[in-house]
Amino acid sequence: MATETSLNVEKSRCIRIGARYSDKCCNIVNTESQELLWLTEVSYLGVFIEATSSCKCSLDNAKRSFYRSFNSIFGRVGRMAVRLLYSC
Repeated sequence: MATETSLNVEKSRCIRIGARYSDKCCNIVNTESQELLWLTEVSYLGVFIEATSSCKCSLDNAKRSFYRSFNSIFGRVGRMAVRLLYSC
């Protein structure tokens, strides 16, 4: 199946949601004969949308990123707070 519009294959992905989400689909080809990738999970604005029988969003990666950042900041601030307590 070829599309007449120009799609950026580097940024575009395909996902299938619904009762037949696990069925094999035909490849989508752009005008430059490049195929779009079919994935089981895509990221959109930091939320991962999963290919399942119903629409399912995964926040696991967002939570992991938040806790990684929080632990990094708290690790630095926590050490400074301990030094201040010992200096008093």
